[in-house]
Amino acid sequence: MSNARRVGNTPSGFSRWLLEHTRAISATLDQLKRRPFGTLLTAFVIGVTLALPAGLYSVLGSLDAASSGLKGSLRASLFLRDNLDDAAGQALAAKLAKRPGVAEARYISRDQALAEFKAHSGFGEALDILDSNPLPAVIVVTPDSKAPKAQASAMLDEMTKLPEVESARLDREWLERLYAILAIVERLVLLIAGALAIAVLAVVANTIRLDISARREEIVVLKVIGASNGFIRRPFLYTGLWYGLTGALLACLMVIGAQVALSEPAANLAGLYGVGAGFGALAADTVFAVFATGAALGWLAAFWTVGRHLGGIEPD
Repeated sequence: MSNARRVGNTPSGFSRWLLEHTRAISATLDQLKRRPFGTLLTAFVIGVTLALPAGLYSVLGSLDAASSGLKGSLRASLFLRDNLDDAAGQALAAKLAKRPGVAEARYISRDQALAEFKAHSGFGEALDILDSNPLPAVIVVTPDSKAPKAQASAMLDEMTKLPEVESARLDREWLERLYAILAIVERLVLLIAGALAIAVLAVVANTIRLDISARREEIVVLKVIGASNGFIRRPFLYTGLWYGLTGALLACLMVIGAQVALSEPAANLAGLYGVGAGFGALAADTVFAVFATGAALGWLAAFWTVGRHLGGIEPD
């Protein structure tokens, strides 16, 4: 009966594993609380390092959303032949408007084009002395904003080759430059993020190395009584994990603070271009990526540092 009770009170393998990790988590949290200044200083350095790529990625997402709103500026002006009357021009515009991927095809007659030119150019009196209207009729084609950029460009190129079209002008060069700039910025963000990830690894690794040196005698005692390397390593791994998570939290707070501080001027700038409301809120996937990156970098730095230095600490 006594043996049965003793066996029943013995924790199972999973319970023992869970108990050991719970104790390690509690011990590392208590240890970090005992040195709040050093803990916050290390977490602040990690937070600043993570905040820069997170902030740049957030800005890049806002710029990408703004460029999507500018797809309406990707349009073609189709100048029709002089022998094409208004009825034929309107019929062609209606036909083009029904094509897949076309948001609008607006027909501007020769008289309308002349009236608009007089109203905006300031050469109204000079144009009055001309015997005939020198301006052609125009169809302004705007692709659907949801259509892919390559598909919209190919469609506009195809329309410029219609037999009714004398010449065409594609308003897309500046938009192509914008997409090229965004591609370069995206690559720069990735490069900066990679470089700063190495910085996070170095910060956490150096902190864990100092912690190992400070606890050298304790590690020797644990090895003397037969503690395994996994048991000794576990608290340091959790320490690196807490550093990474705390730094990620500070990074998100920094990015949110920067967005709040810059929201008004960003909204004013976006309003001038009519492309949206400036900076959006920090996306949930960005927050998850920051926390996952911080936790992974902290754990990896601790794992590498402990593996490198733990083998060199042995009882005399």
